[in-house]
Amino acid sequence: MVYQIQDVVSFLNTIAPPAYQESYDNSRLITGYPDMQVSGILCTLDATEEVVDEAISKGCNLIVAHHPIVFKGLKSFNGNNYVERTIIKAIKHDIAIFAIHTNLDHVAHGVNKKICDKIGLSDTKILAPKKGVLSKLSTFVPIEDVEKVANAMFAAGAGTIGEYRDCSFQSEGKGTFTPTENANPTKGDIEKPHQEPEVKIEVILPSHLESKVILALKTSHPYEEVAYYLHRLENTHQEVGAGMVGKLPSPMDEKSFLALLKKNMGLQVLKHTVLLNRQIEKVAVCGGAGIFLLENAKREKADVFITSDIKYHEFFDAENQIVICDIGHYESEIFTKDLLLEILSQKFTNIALYFTKVVTNPITYL
Repeated sequence: MVYQIQDVVSFLNTIAPPAYQESYDNSRLITGYPDMQVSGILCTLDATEEVVDEAISKGCNLIVAHHPIVFKGLKSFNGNNYVERTIIKAIKHDIAIFAIHTNLDHVAHGVNKKICDKIGLSDTKILAPKKGVLSKLSTFVPIEDVEKVANAMFAAGAGTIGEYRDCSFQSEGKGTFTPTENANPTKGDIEKPHQEPEVKIEVILPSHLESKVILALKTSHPYEEVAYYLHRLENTHQEVGAGMVGKLPSPMDEKSFLALLKKNMGLQVLKHTVLLNRQIEKVAVCGGAGIFLLENAKREKADVFITSDIKYHEFFDAENQIVICDIGHYESEIFTKDLLLEILSQKFTNIALYFTKVVTNPITYL
């Protein structure tokens, strides 16, 4: 089967919806035409000139990167910096670059889950679930059409709560209406008041799927005019948000845990606060710069919090309540390229898939 760039982009957007990215982010197709045929995919943490060269050498015309090469608006393309040079080279060689950044950070099967898997954590959950990303849809359906309409909305993405799907609340009532002379009623007669036994169906759905679910509702509903209302919810979405927390198979002393962390994450060095001489069992993580989640980690009573890019004075905020580990930004997210390849291999079995061999870490250690 022949795939186009837009096929890959659409699939990745179902894995990590763009609606879940932060407002400052630029997760999107950055270069390339959506209708380009895919010759191969190279997965990477960063899209740099060297990575573009590697894609060319491997015959890949799509780079899937975690970090967007373009964060800010570019006003010139003169090759004055590494961003401009990378973009120019990609365009000259028809290389598409797609970034999947904070939206992949924020899903339960994303970057932080990969870190947890590398460390060996179980019973994982989102550390700081997002608010304002769920909606409730209520509609009114004739009794005999309830199953058809509900199933259509479920298929469009409504009614999933954690590990439960096809979730709804249904209550019976009486619908009243009078069809006017220009109406084409499914029930009742023109200009005659009508009462119809109906069921009110209420479902929860991700807000970014509102249009899709409403289309499914209207397509499956028997009425000419479909009554429904939609509410944005303040509920937290337990499967979407920043960071993750989980448990080790069995408690470990602090030094043994730090040794495990260095080995499993491939670390040359790590920085940490004073050890507290207690067992490590509950571990909080956040790939990239995650010190903003420190209080969340404390509330979860995590024994250690693993992240990166921590400033000097922020280490003091451990307050002898938790061990903070800074393992480096690149090191905390490097296995994202493996995650991307694993995700893509589920769908695109006949496309050549690679993860980069280029070390894009701008930091070196003595």
